[in-house]
Amino acid sequence: MKAAEVASGAAVFARYAYPPNELGYCGPPGVTATVQQLSGAPSPAQARAWARSFDGAWPYLMEIAAASGSADPLRADVVEAYWVGTPLLKEIDPGRLLSRLKDSFRGQAGNLLASARSACAHHSFHVFVVYPWARMLDKGPAALSVLQNCRIRWGKVTEVSDEEVTVLSRPLEYNGELSLGAPTAETARWRVAGQQLAGRPVVGESVALHWDWICDRLEPGQTAQLQTYTEMTLQWVNELLRRHG
Repeated sequence: MKAAEVASGAAVFARYAYPPNELGYCGPPGVTATVQQLSGAPSPAQARAWARSFDGAWPYLMEIAAASGSADPLRADVVEAYWVGTPLLKEIDPGRLLSRLKDSFRGQAGNLLASARSACAHHSFHVFVVYPWARMLDKGPAALSVLQNCRIRWGKVTEVSDEEVTVLSRPLEYNGELSLGAPTAETARWRVAGQQLAGRPVVGESVALHWDWICDRLEPGQTAQLQTYTEMTLQWVNELLRRHG
């Protein structure tokens, strides 16, 4: 794997990882190291050291890479499979993945992972099953807000200003079970003080959102994959929540 190809995968990972890293939720302290990745890592070794600090994502990247016959967890198609979803995820042994996740996150209390019978190496699985928020949905709106913002969601751009964009997307809803609601307008950032993740959006195009940032443009096939894996994970988590009563 050439250094330029590793840098490309690291840059894709950085676009999606920047929003929670900026908030201090995951990754290295501050965002300096993550911003450096947006234009390419100085070296493959430095890129790996940086990406490993996102300990929630790293086990999935490792498993996707192994299933694809690669030793590189930051290969661009591996990174896309984790954040967006691709057919590459079908190559993974779900039992092996589940065992790895239970070992990696055994100290994280309050989640649904212990009850899971299968797993998927998609970011939505980590958000809904490994994080504890799904089990807090009946305790107030905070949990739903975290799940909504933490998942990678898709939307269509309707307005663009100097730093913000209006997007039509399907919000997460909870009425005894989790589902996606009707398309609703939401505002997100595409640039702040010169910092941007995916360039200036264009009205009519589809984009990926993470927290309150636009972090990528999506082709129709990518949007379809993201929707498929999100809805599949929602089915799983609803079944797990029913089991827990």
